Amino acid sequence: MNYEPKDITIIGGGPAGLFALFYAGMRGASAQVVDALPEPGGQLAALYPEKFIFDVAGFPRVLAKDLVKSLAEQAAQFGQPVHLNQRVTGLEKDGDQFVLVTENGRFASRAIVIAAGIGAFSPRRLPQQCATPWYNRGIYDVVTDPEAYRGRRVVIIGGGDSAFDWGTQLLDRAERVSIVHRSDRFRAHDATVQQFRAAVEDGRADLFVFHELQDIMCRASDDRFSHIMLKDVKAKTSTEVEADVVLPMLGFVSDMGAINEWGLNIAKDEITVNSLMETGREGIYACGDVTTYPGKLKLIAQGFGEAATAVNQAVHWIYPEKKVAPGHSSNMAIFGQKDD
Repeated sequence: MNYEPKDITIIGGGPAGLFALFYAGMRGASAQVVDALPEPGGQLAALYPEKFIFDVAGFPRVLAKDLVKSLAEQAAQFGQPVHLNQRVTGLEKDGDQFVLVTENGRFASRAIVIAAGIGAFSPRRLPQQCATPWYNRGIYDVVTDPEAYRGRRVVIIGGGDSAFDWGTQLLDRAERVSIVHRSDRFRAHDATVQQFRAAVEDGRADLFVFHELQDIMCRASDDRFSHIMLKDVKAKTSTEVEADVVLPMLGFVSDMGAINEWGLNIAKDEITVNSLMETGREGIYACGDVTTYPGKLKLIAQGFGEAATAVNQAVHWIYPEKKVAPGHSSNMAIFGQKDD
């Protein structure tokens, strides 16, 4: 499918990408976001929607999902599209336009802003063959709505921040929460681990160390499982655990994919940019966690500033008559304001 050409195509619908979409509209440029994930928000939506963020300017604290909602609303006021489930496969040149190619679409624009975060990422899947037929039928590797697990018996497999974050957050929703990990050493924040351990001591949760998934068993019907079998990797014994839901929290696999082939300054899956957010190829800019330069901080707050710089430079490159500096938004006619 060939989509309507725009001035700027933004690759990535995380915080930097959504703010870049807003900023393009503020500069009077048409734009579109293309993202591989099924919903906007990038890592905030996919990894920790229920976690508080404390270092975004203007918010003493804000839930990740609420920040995504606000960014989407901010960008939506200009009516520019966000195209989801679009994994990028290539980039072509057609006259003075770039054509971004995805698995099911073609997106033409004059300039590109890459706000791809850690790249296209997908959850690591459970290696056990018994798990494969149960994905999206009781096994879910992304938590989008914690209320969906209210009153359920939830088993989380993993030992990192995501495992213990969701373990503690589901304690008051689920009937019972169990965390399963292959060792007794965790990659999670110690305070969260201790919080979950306290729930275990109170009899509200279970923690199985040196265990891994061995089998999934159906007893009630063929459509839902009721128990799983865990294997003790040291003692070689097995333990049966009641379970309605299994949440694998095994981390994500990220990949720059086709972007590696575009002639950009890339090293170790990061795009090296200069102070103008230029990538080494004319007309292509980058911002957010995908970028690196001396003094770079991988913070949402810094990504916002980089997005503004990238868009301003892209607008000036497309329309040389437009100034790089946008002026103050409080005086912009696009918002119904007048110069003082």
